[in-house]
Amino acid sequence: MRDSMIGVGLRSTHYPHLVEKPVTVVDWFEAVSENYMDSEGRPLRILETVREDYPVALHGVSLSIASRYSDDEPVNPSYLTRLRSLIERIEPFLVSDHLCWTGTREGNIHDLLPVPFTDEALTWIVSQIDRVQSALGRTIALENVSSYLTYEQSVYEEWDFVVEIAKRSGCKILFDINNVYVSARNHGFSAERYVDAIPAAHVGQIHLAGHTDLGTHLFDTHSRPVCAEVWGLYRRAIARMPEVPVLIEWDEDIPAFERLEAEAVHAREVLNETVGGRSRAGGVAADGRAAPVCATATKTP
Repeated sequence: MRDSMIGVGLRSTHYPHLVEKPVTVVDWFEAVSENYMDSEGRPLRILETVREDYPVALHGVSLSIASRYSDDEPVNPSYLTRLRSLIERIEPFLVSDHLCWTGTREGNIHDLLPVPFTDEALTWIVSQIDRVQSALGRTIALENVSSYLTYEQSVYEEWDFVVEIAKRSGCKILFDINNVYVSARNHGFSAERYVDAIPAAHVGQIHLAGHTDLGTHLFDTHSRPVCAEVWGLYRRAIARMPEVPVLIEWDEDIPAFERLEAEAVHAREVLNETVGGRSRAGGVAADGRAAPVCATATKTP
């Protein structure tokens, strides 16, 4: 992969367009691991077709790295076996999931639930990362999640907890800047402080996305363009980590591929302006309009 690559999420809505192998400025694609792990049908064929021409990253939503099945059992051994099989087939440049838990041995509730920022959780998650990386035979990246509640037991700031996980385990951080903004608004901390606290050396990928203002809080829906404030945080981050691959996520109300591609073009423009010392205040959307401003939500109880 060359430096400063901008990618987009691979979604079934765009399969008919992508199988025609159109000319695109998109550099790489990210596939949701679970959509292809147990498939021998069309989705996997599409993924393999895309992989013929582009680098691919695998991004999971069910690893549940913080779940405790037992004191000595890694996260869902069957899941790891199936994921490793997909990795060997696709040869992704990055494998990632979320720094969260999604359920227990009895079942997966398919929500990315936050963890308490405690020493006990830190020790357990680091041990689980070691097991997972050993089982997969490679380093993984873990994404900071958006959150809507906090734990009274927490003794770390979220950014310090995320960095400590990376330092102790050797895993990379998938730095989701929209999630930083959403959580900062929901809990009343400084998004800028969070961005500044993440060392560039630990970041393996950046995510950008849109969210929804529900009045009482912001909700991470991935259903709209990246807003001006998140573009501003992106500028702040890439000034220190310009070579990290960047992804545009759009998972609900998915537009035509050309609109998604335009968002990726804008991400590259912002990157070039920032690294070139010509960063502008505010954001400009890929269609030339002012980027949407994120409304301020009230702090959750």
